[in-house]
Amino acid sequence: CDHVPMSVTVTTSSDEEDDSDSSTKPIRSEKKKNPASLFQTGGDPPKEKKSKKKVPPKGAESEEETPETLQKNSNKKGKAKKSKKKEERPPSPVIEVDNLEEFVLQPAPQGVTVKCRVTRDKKGMDRGLYPTYYLHLDNDKKVFLLAGRKRKKSKTSNYLISIDPTDLSRGGENFIGKLRSNLMGTRFTVFDNGANPDRANADWSNVRQELSAVVYETNVLGFKGPRKMTVIIPGMNADCERVPIRPRNDNDGLLMRWQNRNMDNVIELHNKAPVWNDETQSYVLNFHGRVTHASVKNFQIVHSSDPDYIVMQFGRVADDAFTMDYNYPLCAVQAFAIALSSFDGKLACE
Repeated sequence: CDHVPMSVTVTTSSDEEDDSDSSTKPIRSEKKKNPASLFQTGGDPPKEKKSKKKVPPKGAESEEETPETLQKNSNKKGKAKKSKKKEERPPSPVIEVDNLEEFVLQPAPQGVTVKCRVTRDKKGMDRGLYPTYYLHLDNDKKVFLLAGRKRKKSKTSNYLISIDPTDLSRGGENFIGKLRSNLMGTRFTVFDNGANPDRANADWSNVRQELSAVVYETNVLGFKGPRKMTVIIPGMNADCERVPIRPRNDNDGLLMRWQNRNMDNVIELHNKAPVWNDETQSYVLNFHGRVTHASVKNFQIVHSSDPDYIVMQFGRVADDAFTMDYNYPLCAVQAFAIALSSFDGKLACE
């Protein structure tokens, strides 16, 4: 599936990136101050919110930025890439994971990129068909965060996500969420571990939340060009907490709201379009040294109002290893589930 011409590779020069972004430069300086306002839907309108914004997140954001800018420049020469590999994949900042269940559902702190690594394990009897995916923080301690695997008897693709690397059962207490696809395998919904609406209590508070939805555009014209993804997530309220979306039936979920353009408390994101590079005959995106292998699965997710703020990026670094980095407002479960959707076998190889 990974033909290089259709794959999204790592750019070896920041020139074309600068060109494509020149039109957004003025917006950039204005928006960079507070990307959080892009995701706020509940409570005050973002403009009012801006003046009240606390200063620390801004500081954290700009501190984080300096190494990234250096990273971009150090990417100038393709040849230097191999020797610099260790240095080029900067590890995750120090992140305390005291309560794993809480951490994986909490949005990333503003101004901090949570850098992770996804490994795919195909060893064992049926792992070839049903590999297990593990998510760790990409730092010295390699802190385990989540594991995911496709359920075997499900008609559609249905991945269970667990906070225990050995317990991937639906009934277990480690079950934290799931990713479910439609029959075509082109649309996915991510749920937390709440109850099915059939088993709702009186005030509906135990019902599962929809954390995200992913739509892959089917490529009718054959296999030309990289994949197109739309990611739909709940908006954030004035306290920077996720607005709970607990659908009562199938017509009330994130996908239906998005389809009907009922976007109250819903945010639409897209993958950043890669640029065609004649020299390498491939599509390229600048991953700032975090991705080293060409793959159709490499992607970056952005908000159309600020394409420079990378909400999430995912890409291959070895045959069965990928980096997955996410920023506010995503949490680990959302980002991991979006990454899992890109592995799904039914996706047209585009």
